[in-house]
Amino acid sequence: MANQQPSPAPCAPALSRPYPMANPGYGKRSMPDRPEPSAHDFALLPERERYVAGFVDHLPDGAAMDVKSLAKQLPLYGQQAVGSALRALSVAGHLRRVRCLVGEGDQVRWVFRTFWSRTARDNEWWASHLVAEDREAAPDDTTPPPPPWGPVEEPAPVAAPPAAPAVPQQRATEPAPVPPSGAPSPAYLALAQLGRVDPRLALSAADCAVLEARAAEWLARGVSTEYLTRALVAGLPPQVGSPVGLVRRRLDDKIPPRVAPAVAPPAPGGPVHHTMLECTKCGVPGRPEALPDGLCRPCHRPGPPEPMALPAGGLAESDVRARAGHVRELLRSR
Repeated sequence: MANQQPSPAPCAPALSRPYPMANPGYGKRSMPDRPEPSAHDFALLPERERYVAGFVDHLPDGAAMDVKSLAKQLPLYGQQAVGSALRALSVAGHLRRVRCLVGEGDQVRWVFRTFWSRTARDNEWWASHLVAEDREAAPDDTTPPPPPWGPVEEPAPVAAPPAAPAVPQQRATEPAPVPPSGAPSPAYLALAQLGRVDPRLALSAADCAVLEARAAEWLARGVSTEYLTRALVAGLPPQVGSPVGLVRRRLDDKIPPRVAPAVAPPAPGGPVHHTMLECTKCGVPGRPEALPDGLCRPCHRPGPPEPMALPAGGLAESDVRARAGHVRELLRSR
């Protein structure tokens, strides 16, 4: 039997009109060291991904890379299919969504680019390339030290300063205590304080540990612990039978939306990142180690749906099947 060979990428559709270009600084950006295009490019990808990859590869740098613009030019697939194909290409290592900080002083803004590589790259390659991009984007305002071989001037004689008055020795300031590594997180502490704010929401240590991840997701979206507490205690019923169940429900139902982070001035002495990755699916920004394959953790590995338990007093599966068979027999006898 003949060996099955992977088929080449389908031909990109002919453009009847010029493809829309993004605003300056946005859109597609091809990676350097690209090989020459060949008929075997993207041959190992599924048919839909090969089709979209072949079209994106022929686009010039600066072309619009949003799903709506791509779907208008691809007659075979709609916006949902194009978005799924872009996520698959991100996992395959061909593209990354990136935010770049441009501007000077107070006039700074984020621009969105799509880094494209004809050759599939792994996460380590993309991470190292992002570090290089970050270094190139950072302004070089460091002043080199003077050379050690410069002329040395003789210091001028300086009169001896007057003797300082004697003062009693001051006690050294004690350093601030360092919290232990196992200190509870702010999300855990916010949950533990609910019972003190309203006794109806008193949670145990085990309850706080179970709900800690859900509360941390609120804080990750930019809200404070005070906002979290007010949202959980507002409008409580007169009697709360299960505090942990009510808090879990409110953490899931009232979670605030994700918003684009505002460009804030960097902290003094802290590192300034001019380039950040972005989740190809939901758009949340993050460092390369937090976005494997260009996707955040929830989008990369969505959790399995929780099994639904039968209500108290409900019928077992065997009883349901027996009753259904009895009903069918009755219908046949009529």
